[in-house]
Amino acid sequence: MAGILPHDLNPKQLEAACYKKGPLLITAGAGSGKTKTLTSRLLYLLSQGVPAEQIVAITFTNKAAGEMKERILALLPKEENTPFIGTFHSFGARLLRKESRNFGRNGNFTIFDGNDMAKLIKNLVKNADLDKVKYHHNIVGKHFSRIKNELAGAESAEDENISLLFERYEDALKRQNAFDFDDLIEKPVRLLQESRKKLDNYHNIFRYFLVDEYQDINTAQYKLIKLLSAKERNLSVVGDDHQSIYSFRGSDFRNFLNFEKDFPEAKVVVLDQNYRSTQNIVRASSALISNNLNQRPKKLWTENNEGDLIKISGFADAEEEANWLANELYNEDRINSAILYRTNAQSRPIEQALIFADIPYFIYGGLKFYDRKEIKDIVSALKYGINPLDEINKERMFKGFRKTRIKPILENLPGMADNLSPVEFIGYILKETDYAIYIQKEKNYEDRMENIKELISFAGGFSSVSEFVERISLLETTDQPKERSSRQDDSSPVRLMTIHMAKGLEFDNIFLAGASEGLIPHERSIFRENDIEEERRLMYVAMTRAKKKLSISFFRGSSRFLNEIPPELVIFDNFQYKDEDTIYLD
Repeated sequence: MAGILPHDLNPKQLEAACYKKGPLLITAGAGSGKTKTLTSRLLYLLSQGVPAEQIVAITFTNKAAGEMKERILALLPKEENTPFIGTFHSFGARLLRKESRNFGRNGNFTIFDGNDMAKLIKNLVKNADLDKVKYHHNIVGKHFSRIKNELAGAESAEDENISLLFERYEDALKRQNAFDFDDLIEKPVRLLQESRKKLDNYHNIFRYFLVDEYQDINTAQYKLIKLLSAKERNLSVVGDDHQSIYSFRGSDFRNFLNFEKDFPEAKVVVLDQNYRSTQNIVRASSALISNNLNQRPKKLWTENNEGDLIKISGFADAEEEANWLANELYNEDRINSAILYRTNAQSRPIEQALIFADIPYFIYGGLKFYDRKEIKDIVSALKYGINPLDEINKERMFKGFRKTRIKPILENLPGMADNLSPVEFIGYILKETDYAIYIQKEKNYEDRMENIKELISFAGGFSSVSEFVERISLLETTDQPKERSSRQDDSSPVRLMTIHMAKGLEFDNIFLAGASEGLIPHERSIFRENDIEEERRLMYVAMTRAKKKLSISFFRGSSRFLNEIPPELVIFDNFQYKDEDTIYLD
């Protein structure tokens, strides 16, 4: 098996792959081949005679696990066993199948999904005679997830009712021979912490651990991997603190930064050669991220060509920016192009401009603006207001709003639609239905509120509700543009996505839209330096998705981060908004 390693590893990748024993930290810059290196390390261990059943390789997504398995199987002899390759949760489920009796379950337990969990919580809240709005299943479920992911215990909840519900929830899971998704990590950690015998047993079973995206692990995942690797200390982790952008999910990149405190004898290998982007993109993104204080400094370099300068464009508002984006994409090759933005709400003007330009687009990992629940709810009231014979939207209102709130004002809506502006009408609906309070129970509440604000902003350009509804209806019915045959690349849809969704992806051409102060960094993040640094990491992730061309645009005030890109790497274009306080325009 000596010849199974890839032949094109660079010296640092080879150094990491062929490290003998002990803890190993691979700090890998964007586009530096981290997955290839981690896969090569796994192959090396197998080539050195380490039994496959003693190796555990952890990835963060099933997709990444599948890709690693494919690479391994393609290079291993067919008769060879394969190690465990999967997510934290699939590994935890494997442990629980063996240890279920320790938690009062048998090996045929069910793993409750989100719907199962919601039904159980609804029943518990009802039986406890609690307010079903205040203790909505999404709100309660978030508390339960935090308790388990932080290994905090029921007593950590500030609300006594949450503590009570949590205890009853755990009892109900036990009675039904079930675990929830968070149990798959939390329960094995609890067991290993409480039973030295069990921990010693697993130390003899698993001797080598490899963990991808180590900067994104949460407290429970960190504890699990630290416990299992404590004896032999053969833990190899790979990650990039510059790309840690999931603190809202509970990830803590300090685990990555503190690796050498946990393992003082650790070998550290820095993968600093970028294979993805042009020199200018690498230099610009590196200059940006160098402003973060909490980081492992590394200087990326590439042998790729110098490439185009980064284009920065400024506009008066989001509509002008979106029209410029559509024009750029209409006149250029759209194959492998993507538009990135900080929040989902930003897609509204961009979608509109692409629709009117007849440019196909696809929203990666999300819904089109007018397909989002909160938008459909409000638009149903708008449509009913101008047409009270519309039974479809009347039915939608009773599903989307609290019935006790929408019913008393139903007869008033047609008159209000005739006499109020679209902004005033939406304001009336939101106020009378307490909609903002009602949707606090929904997932991604803050994102939903931003979508509503974007709808209101768009409504401000119309004088009548009927005119506004007509525009929305036209957008809804023409949002699947026909392919034109005049150009070969017409059928290539532009990818639209948030920066968070773009992590791990790459495109030839990246358009980063809305690089404005208040969007990135987001207005919710401007009061804490740690939050600002995560926003800067988001900007870095967006920039490093680009292979060949990077265009950054903003409207009104530009992001402070644009000042951190060296001006010699930038070309300024299309500045329609002149303001002495706007960067680069003084």
